[in-house]
Amino acid sequence: MTPDKIRNIAIIAHVDHGKTTLVDGLLRSSGNFRENQAIAERAMDSMDLEKEKGITIKAKNTSVHWNDHIINIVDTPGHADFGGEVERVMKMVDGVMLVVDAYDGPQAQTRFVLKKALQQGIKPIVLINKMDRPNIDPQKVHDKVLELFLELDATEDQFNAAFLYGSARAGWVTDSPTGEQHDMTFLLGKIVEHIPAPKAEVEGSFEMLVSNIDWDNFVGRVAIGKVTRGSVKLGDRVFLLGKTPEEKAKPVKVTKVFQYTTLTTGESVEGTAGDIVGISGFEDVDIGQTVAGAADAPSLPFVAIDPPTIVMQFAVNDGPLAGREGEHVTSRKIRDRLDREQKMNVTISVKDTDTAGIFDVSARGSMQIAVLVEQMRREGFEVLVSRPMVIMKRIDDVLCEPFETLYVDVPDEYLGNVMKSISERKGKIEDMSAHSGRTSLQAYVPTRGLIGFEFDLMNQTSGHGIHSHLFREYAPHAGPMQTRSTGTLVSTEGGEATSYALDTIQIRGKLFIGPGELVYDGMLIGENPRADDLPVNPTRSKNLTNFREAGGTKAIALSPPVRFSLERAIEYIAPDELAECTPKSIRLRKRTLDSSQRQREKKKTEAQLEGSGA
Repeated sequence: MTPDKIRNIAIIAHVDHGKTTLVDGLLRSSGNFRENQAIAERAMDSMDLEKEKGITIKAKNTSVHWNDHIINIVDTPGHADFGGEVERVMKMVDGVMLVVDAYDGPQAQTRFVLKKALQQGIKPIVLINKMDRPNIDPQKVHDKVLELFLELDATEDQFNAAFLYGSARAGWVTDSPTGEQHDMTFLLGKIVEHIPAPKAEVEGSFEMLVSNIDWDNFVGRVAIGKVTRGSVKLGDRVFLLGKTPEEKAKPVKVTKVFQYTTLTTGESVEGTAGDIVGISGFEDVDIGQTVAGAADAPSLPFVAIDPPTIVMQFAVNDGPLAGREGEHVTSRKIRDRLDREQKMNVTISVKDTDTAGIFDVSARGSMQIAVLVEQMRREGFEVLVSRPMVIMKRIDDVLCEPFETLYVDVPDEYLGNVMKSISERKGKIEDMSAHSGRTSLQAYVPTRGLIGFEFDLMNQTSGHGIHSHLFREYAPHAGPMQTRSTGTLVSTEGGEATSYALDTIQIRGKLFIGPGELVYDGMLIGENPRADDLPVNPTRSKNLTNFREAGGTKAIALSPPVRFSLERAIEYIAPDELAECTPKSIRLRKRTLDSSQRQREKKKTEAQLEGSGA
């Protein structure tokens, strides 16, 4: 297969604009499946978490054989927290298909991923999707996309991108809003027509940049990338170049060459120039390294990845219930798992802290870390995680923090509450526009002001508010900010919670636990509407006497407890609290479990503050 018969394309878009459904349509129309073959919906979302959440988390590649062409397709995530997945695949492709909702138009994440693609000089095609939705305005969306191209300094060639219209779910595409509807093969034809063939040299020594890493149960780590020169086959001797010029190249014998076709991974005889392939035989390989046919070959440049803005602490579970539900509970196991994640995900970095068994994990956003914690829970890990904290920097001797552009779309009746919430979080409204009963806001907000904002927005708008955000810059610190106005009900005893005790405690606030659940000293069992923490005993049982009480047989009616999802728990906890995540439970607790020690620490902190104030 020569490079002129290969096309490499990434599909990019905002969350929920239909990327994965579009890939489904292309796979079905390519003729690569039997007529009676059952194909799952959103087939590329192979992780359990992706299926449950309905979003793409990891970038994955496949290919379709159409006529005499191979079209390699990379499905990318649309959520800003997983932006690193998009950035690193840009070196693998020669074109992008920007998918835009015909009703919503280009959104925050559209801007981010398109900017990355245009900076790499990649040629775009635009598909205005969901043309079967009511109240659409494809012409207005078309103009907005062109405005976005201008804002992002697109070249003339990029600006003159082909526009297509269609519905990935209904399986039709056309080249004008009112044109004749064609099946998905029409789109494959347009990709071949408008996306350039890969710049690859057929002759010469083998060369490939590692843009993704996969795992195979038989051969271990698989390095995936686009072959930019030469070819590779089973048994070849290649070299993994060092990350720095000083690091020596390691010789590697290729144990397998993989090709990614439709939903399967096939073992190909040879990986040719321009094609996207996987190679195994490495003991250790990282994203961004170069694999070459000669030890003295120059390293290929890797795309610059935006820095992480949030850090969270992972710690060994040291609570009284530790080790009851999980298999992997030691610091060595947790560190090994975090190291593995660091190698597979370029936007996550792990550092040891001064305290043994506690690690700082930096990432793009709290959702990205919540996904990692959820994966670890499912693998049998027990781990304590802290509230996300933003990464501060000193720039020209001024303390700076990350700021983001926040985009919010709410029904008009909820606008006042949402604007009040944004201003409490030190946000400044920059732009506002009204359309058919809804208002769109653009605000400039510190990243720490967005921690927990999603839950507040859902409550304030009864679930009708939509928001997205995008990292903008580091700017001077915005000052103190209070994002949680309530305190907690903290257990002072260990044991089993009783209905009798919870009945008296629920008058004080909302409960997080039900009767019969195990609790321990320092565990958060509810929310106190006032700002301070209230010590309570949820294990108290009724003292029996030989007197019959009036109404003593009355049944106890408890309100249903508030159950936290992992993302909500991480955003809810205060700096002096932790979330205990095990395969079966999510518990909230104080960092210091012993109540008398907590009191001593509190007094010490207050004394220090008074001393510094004096």
